[in-house]
Amino acid sequence: MTRYIFAGMDLGDKKSVAKIATDKDSAERFAFHNTKAGRARLFAELQRRSSAAGGATIVMAYEASSCGFVLQDEARALGLICHVLPPTKLNKSVEQKKHKNDDRDADDILERLRGHILAGNRLPTVWVPDAETRDDRELARTRVDCGEKLTRAKTQIQMLLKRHGVEKPADIGSSRPAAHFRWLQSLSESEFLGWSTRHSLASLLRQVESLEGELAQLDALIGQLAKQPRHQAIVEAITKERGVGLITAMVYRTEIGTARRFKRGRHVGKFIGVTPTSYESGQQSDRKGHISRQGPPRLRKVLCQASWVHIRYDVDSRQFYQRLVDRNPKKKKIALVAVMRRLGVRLWHRMLEAELAMAATTR
Repeated sequence: MTRYIFAGMDLGDKKSVAKIATDKDSAERFAFHNTKAGRARLFAELQRRSSAAGGATIVMAYEASSCGFVLQDEARALGLICHVLPPTKLNKSVEQKKHKNDDRDADDILERLRGHILAGNRLPTVWVPDAETRDDRELARTRVDCGEKLTRAKTQIQMLLKRHGVEKPADIGSSRPAAHFRWLQSLSESEFLGWSTRHSLASLLRQVESLEGELAQLDALIGQLAKQPRHQAIVEAITKERGVGLITAMVYRTEIGTARRFKRGRHVGKFIGVTPTSYESGQQSDRKGHISRQGPPRLRKVLCQASWVHIRYDVDSRQFYQRLVDRNPKKKKIALVAVMRRLGVRLWHRMLEAELAMAATTR
């Protein structure tokens, strides 16, 4: 009879907790730091317990987080079984959500893991991308985050001027960004504004100038990355959709990873987080709610931006959007989300075709 050493973990940025149990025995707490040395202590403890149990199989699990997949990589390198679980698919009661701590979370993961191995219960896991895909994601995510910082800095400038009743001159339109920037610089150097406000405006302008320069460098780097053989054919296929540029294509490509991991288009919409939630219980008929917002938020952001351009230049999508708006003019956001979901699925089809064509040429 196979014996098991189970370990359910709650990973933190620094301190982490593992609940360890042998077969059906009670769990014991093991605290460790989420560092290379701390994880090595955890692995050594599990291997010690395995040897004491006559070579029991070690099975581990933890929730996906910003800590990444380092623990799983190290565990698999030692020949240990390690699962990464999606937090959004681990149903928890209201009481569990209100009384949450590291020990309870580790206990919950341990029991789910034990139920999966010993009783055959379903254990939801996340798709873990390879190291190369993870590396490519970092650049695309950094580009999106940098764009958000730039938008935030420009909004701060706008609100600073509004608080002090300063309005842009009529001869400086939105089509003249250079003239607008020169006006803001002159405003930060004049005595029209107070001393502190002038220096605050000057600081924000320096931030904008720095972020714009950083964006230009990131765009050039993403252009280089998109020309790599593993990306080029897929990016070219994705950008055939109107409104989808290089940045959107690379964010989509790196976040999806491989199109072949999805069986249907609706699975893609669910992964992106643009499918509606539903409630159906007893006599209650199926009632749709807000979108789930699961999955990578950066992907939804770039798809939202691309959808506006897509609606403008793609006749079919513009008619689809207009039909939904005509049906209920107050629900324009819902119509836009429907276009986002539609566009996300269309990009998946193009990506899948490109992947299959690449696979055929390498045979």
